[in-house]
Amino acid sequence: MAKAPAKPEAPEGDAPPKKGGKMLMIIIIAVVVLLIIVAGAIGALVLMKKGGGDAEGKANAEAPAAAPSTAVDLSKPPVFAALDTFTVNLRREEGDHYLQAVIALRVADQKTADALKGFMPEIRHRINLLLSSKLPSEVQTTEGRETLAMEILDSVNESLGFPPPPPGTRVLTAAPPVQSVLFNSFIIQ
Repeated sequence: MAKAPAKPEAPEGDAPPKKGGKMLMIIIIAVVVLLIIVAGAIGALVLMKKGGGDAEGKANAEAPAAAPSTAVDLSKPPVFAALDTFTVNLRREEGDHYLQAVIALRVADQKTADALKGFMPEIRHRINLLLSSKLPSEVQTTEGRETLAMEILDSVNESLGFPPPPPGTRVLTAAPPVQSVLFNSFIIQ
């Protein structure tokens, strides 16, 4: 009869793992719910920041409506015009620094890419002057390179007879011939 009390203890020993399993399941569900709430809050903040609840946000929301559509037409592949490698001395900061950049221009169509060849001496001249006017510290960061790309874009479009937009705005009334500037290689020594 001594064995009979031992059997009831065995089921009691099984019960705590079941409680522990239930508790683990509750904790996992709580963590998942918490993650969903946090993701929703972050999404709401991002949407609020983009929409902007003030007059400035409404003005920014209206500006893209005036801009031409920048959606990519997947039926037509993009057209790029590759430029020769640029090697320039950067403005002196702490010593001699050189910049070697391989640049490609994204253009509206193949006709524009072919027309760029006639303007290439002026385009290369403007880009050389712009690159050599920079300090090494100005172009070492990603933000500096993006700013440089925008300056090159405005300069190239200006040489093609398309004036840059007023400072502080990127809203254009017509599609420019050169749509973006891409650095395929960017080396500072």
